[in-house]
Amino acid sequence: MILYALTIFASAFLLFLVQPIIAKQILPWFGGSAAVWTTCLVFFQAALLAGYAFADLVIRRIASSRQGQLHIALLAASLFVLPIVPGAFWKPAGTENPAALILGLLTVTLGLPYLLLSMTSPLLQAWFARRYRGRDPYRLFALSNLASLLALVTYPFILEPAVATRTQALGWSVGYAVFVVLCAAIAWSSGRTVPPRSIAAKPDITERASPPSWTRSVLWCALAATGSVLLLSVTNHITQNIAAVPLLWIVPLTLYLLTFILNFDSTRWYPRELLLPVVAASLAVMAWCVADTRLIHELELQLGVFCIGLFIACMFCHGELARQKPPVAYLTRFYLMVSLGGAFGAALVGILAPLALRAHFELGLGLIAAACLLAWQVRRNALVFGLLALVAIVVTIGCAIWSVVNFYESTIVTARNFYGVLRVQETGANEISRHRTLVHGTIMHGLQYLAPQFNRQPTSYYTKTSGIGRLLETLHPRRDPLRVGVIGLGTGTLASYGTPGDLYRFYDINPAVIRIAREDFTYLAQSEATIETLLGDARLTLEREPAANLDILAIDAFSSDAIPVHLITSEALALYARNIKPNGVVAFHVTNRFLDLIPVVAALADAHGMQAVWIHDDGVDVLASRSDWVLVSTNKALLDNPQIAGAATPIIREPEWRLWTDDFNNLFQVLRD
Repeated sequence: MILYALTIFASAFLLFLVQPIIAKQILPWFGGSAAVWTTCLVFFQAALLAGYAFADLVIRRIASSRQGQLHIALLAASLFVLPIVPGAFWKPAGTENPAALILGLLTVTLGLPYLLLSMTSPLLQAWFARRYRGRDPYRLFALSNLASLLALVTYPFILEPAVATRTQALGWSVGYAVFVVLCAAIAWSSGRTVPPRSIAAKPDITERASPPSWTRSVLWCALAATGSVLLLSVTNHITQNIAAVPLLWIVPLTLYLLTFILNFDSTRWYPRELLLPVVAASLAVMAWCVADTRLIHELELQLGVFCIGLFIACMFCHGELARQKPPVAYLTRFYLMVSLGGAFGAALVGILAPLALRAHFELGLGLIAAACLLAWQVRRNALVFGLLALVAIVVTIGCAIWSVVNFYESTIVTARNFYGVLRVQETGANEISRHRTLVHGTIMHGLQYLAPQFNRQPTSYYTKTSGIGRLLETLHPRRDPLRVGVIGLGTGTLASYGTPGDLYRFYDINPAVIRIAREDFTYLAQSEATIETLLGDARLTLEREPAANLDILAIDAFSSDAIPVHLITSEALALYARNIKPNGVVAFHVTNRFLDLIPVVAALADAHGMQAVWIHDDGVDVLASRSDWVLVSTNKALLDNPQIAGAATPIIREPEWRLWTDDFNNLFQVLRD
């Protein structure tokens, strides 16, 4: 029995530990997009479904004596795909469908090991029930979820800060090989062991069970799917405005798993009559926070409401699942339907929603679905529960309509793809004040006035009083044309500084941004400089090309208010330094409501023997927005120019902070008070 418990624990631990490990390896290849994790979760849920389906097929269709032999053969075959380190040939060129590429990469690199880890828990529980008749195997499911939770907690707080990403993958591969040995030992004994008489004499609960109805199976699937939809959509909601990093992936997933652990360990963790009113209230509060745009930028409120709300909603979904679990004879079917629901919910958010919905409306729809399930589950309970569920339905539907109306207000163009949601809004009381704004997620990423006297003027974070504006104005009087690189196109505002002979090269991973900048704004078309736009992740593009020999490289690739962490690391700055001239400047745009990135950039500059100057602009001009730029260079004379030095703000160094690298970052230390 100890071997069964140890093997199930190891399989679940490895199953969830590998998720952030593999996702973090490929995250920089796809621009640090929050959708990388969502797409990975689609694969994980689909592979889990395949594992449960295969376990159900093995138990029902293959003779007991052959089951162990088949499993040993598959375990041995899976060792040949180790280690789980994706080859460089998987790196995108920029023209591929990123979701399809990620799913293909994960299937080839991780598919067979993940399939076998997924099927371990239901398969070994079935073997356990066959060997130890009369024993309840469902507590082994709670044990597997506990192991999953420990893996997720271990990763951001212990493994990620201390171990390089590649070493994590190699270490996981060694751990998987140990698991193969353990699982093979159980598989070998499963077909050879006859249950002891004392145990075999007990009634066999697997022989007297009636099969669950299809309506019961559909309910299992619906409850699991709703929990999965809420998990992915809440994770998207959080990460698109802060950063796509393992810590923010893991917090919602940990809460999600914790609800499985509690509900399948004991019924005492699900006080149904006390929790049902709280569920109705939580759904309504989350729906309100989605719809009310005044609350969208309140970080503590958003994290608190959606993390607590996700936990409560999943306690309901998984508590109802635990109440509905069938006899042991149909254990594998139950797990199959639960995993089918999980995979279906993940596909809805990760695959179908970006194709069918123009914005992140799936969170609102998930809340409506949860409210409807609540109403269905309490239909035979006291009337007060039905009334509360009805209120939850009305509020979630009303808030969903409200959020759609807010989204389309003044909007003339929308676009959604793997990299997020874009919209162009046109506002202004008269012809003079009429302007267009590019909004990515919830953040303005550039604006342009339509009046002829203003439409060539740099605006927002790029005016002449901003850090980048002062730098360009300082360099322009010289005779030699400028070579300027910009990571992150936005509306193309910086092109307005271009003069004849200058080269402005924009790097952007999102084809929709390039299309909108050319079709709905005129900065690129009106610029006097030569304009180049390169599609693809900037770091990968800069790695592939010869040194760009730039005078300025501006780092301005923010997605909503989230930061692509891989563009603000020591390795990234080393790459930038190779692509600028000896006296060139790397300009980091670090305007952010939630994160204070200025000390991070200053530490990077110090580590590379460069000087950092922070220029804060309050944006008092009518065309300007508040902005923070940090200029990094070895050109002390340029940074000491009165135009730049006169506007500089002293940077408070944090000497105890660890340098940010591709393998390490710490968002907690840069959260604003």
